[in-house]
Order: sequence, then C-alpha cells, then structure tokens
Amino acid sequence: MVQKFTDDTFENEVLKSDKLTIVDLWAEWCGPCLAMNPIVEELAREYEGRAVIGKLNVDENAEVPVKYNVRGIPTFLFFKNGQLIDRLVGARSKQEFAAKINAHLS
Repeated sequence: MVQKFTDDTFENEVLKSDKLTIVDLWAEWCGPCLAMNPIVEELAREYEGRAVIGKLNVDENAEVPVKYNVRGIPTFLFFKNGQLIDRLVGARSKQEFAAKINAHLS
C-alpha cells in the first residue's frame, strides 16, 4: 500500500523508519507524476514488508522538497537509516525502478 507523507509526518515515517523508504514527490498537475502512479502502486504492493513507498504532494508540503533540493518532479528519494542514499528524477520504467530498489535492499 502506498503511504501518504507530509512535512509533519516525514521525520517519524521516513527518517525514523527501519526499512528502505522511497518518497515519491509529485503534484496533481504533473503529467509524468500521474503516469508513474500505477507503477508506484504496483511496487508498493510487491515490496510490502521489505520497503516502504509513499507519496508527498509538493504543492501541499514545501519543506521536504526544499530541504532535499528537489528541482523537478517526479523525484523519488531513497532513504535508509534516516539518510538520503539515492534519487531518481523523472518518469522511469517499472523495471528500472525495481532494479534501484533491489540494489538498496541487498
């Protein structure tokens, strides 16, 4: 299941998570973001229990995008043990996204 992150919940749900956590920074008006929704939902189901995947709306939450220097969306931030370890920018294939997740799970 895809989680919903906000500026207020980010520290507890992302930075304090004991699992690999991927944050999808998106907006409702962003075509590539909307195109990624089915892929994000599939991956959230497939990796449930091993990784946490969630979305953060940049129009409703300004702190996280500024803190992590997000200049374009969609941007996917990968966190492990409270640290930003990787990022993907732009729409990606499910295979490419899954490969990145798998690389950080091993």
